Amino acid sequence: MDGRVLQVNVSPGGVPKTPVDQAWVGPLGLDGDRHRHDTVHGGPHRAVALLAIEAIERIQADGHPIEPGSVGENLTTSGIELATLPVGTRLAIGDTIVLELSSPANPCDVIKGSFRNGKSGRISILTHPTDSRMYARTLAEGTVRPGDPIRILPPAPESDAARLRILERIDAATLDFNVAIWRAVQDAGFAIRFTEDGELAMASSGELGSTAFNRALGHRMLPNLTDRMVEFFRLEARTGWVVADREPWPGAVAEQRTVILTADPADVAPVGAAPLPPGTTVREVGRNEADRWASVLVEASGLHGRDADAWHAIAGRIAGTGGHHLFVVEQAGQPLGVGSVFTRRRVGLLGTAAILPSARGRGLHRALIAHRAARAIDRGCTLIAASAERGSASAANLLATGFEGIDDSALYRFEPDRPVRA
Repeated sequence: MDGRVLQVNVSPGGVPKTPVDQAWVGPLGLDGDRHRHDTVHGGPHRAVALLAIEAIERIQADGHPIEPGSVGENLTTSGIELATLPVGTRLAIGDTIVLELSSPANPCDVIKGSFRNGKSGRISILTHPTDSRMYARTLAEGTVRPGDPIRILPPAPESDAARLRILERIDAATLDFNVAIWRAVQDAGFAIRFTEDGELAMASSGELGSTAFNRALGHRMLPNLTDRMVEFFRLEARTGWVVADREPWPGAVAEQRTVILTADPADVAPVGAAPLPPGTTVREVGRNEADRWASVLVEASGLHGRDADAWHAIAGRIAGTGGHHLFVVEQAGQPLGVGSVFTRRRVGLLGTAAILPSARGRGLHRALIAHRAARAIDRGCTLIAASAERGSASAANLLATGFEGIDDSALYRFEPDRPVRA
């Protein structure tokens, strides 16, 4: 399936990207190329977009006015069915360039002009697996030209592509969850300002001191936009935290280090694998019991003041809506602990499980994990994820029920009165 570069395309932003005789390919893509929506496209994990002419011709045969470059691919290729190659596959182009396929590129409205009736979903890998654009990382830089040969190489033994693809899915669900929480407290009248733009989301609150309401998300996929994250907190004139898996700027102070754990839903210990104490049950609760759920969370987590009030407001607005599922474990009608799962994008994101101090050590956390995992399976999730402090009891319980750690992250403190060194 070795092929060649048919066309090299760049633009100052937007589509179509137009052909050029050559371009330098670096860590962030092709020189001279820009993105109108740089929080959705670009960055080191999506440095180069590729699309096969074979796919273009199939799409044209369906009556769509697509042309090379019109849907924003940087390299139009010939001789390779790109979308059928697994993530991690390397493409050796010309004499020096090596790219690593990182993920399919989701269609969007920006490219709708290339499709009959604006139906850009025609190049979604979910509905047309052979005709998607593909993103790639730059492993080795160099100049690309039309006619350059392309050799297909297997994933490198040390490749992180598959793991990063999983983390990309988790990050997307995590962003959705946090934005929903921020919107709930704003709707409840709390003072919070937040912005959501593609895979970048940031919030700041002078009323709520918790890091949950003063953080920036998106660094893993968009480390090139770190300056935008810190500028948000600088303009807010408040301390903020950047969630990242590495130091976002030299000398950044890391706090609240956590491990991200994942599992295939089929591998999670099923409900009943670890019997509960007699008379103890786990059940999902609706909005009518949201305040009771929040009371247990507040007490078990040691929340107080306005942050405690905020979680009461959040629970009352999200319970049973938009993929939010709240659970309580109780004995003889008395709540002993709570937990939640957020289902979105076929990911089941386990929220904090909080057990009252007097009830800890009875296996209740593991029971909550099993019940929430079962709910995620019912919702069609193909991946379950959670985060916990490394070495904590929560992490141990997740590992014991079938999860495995795949990455670390931390909150990096930004103080608006301190300069960030480049």
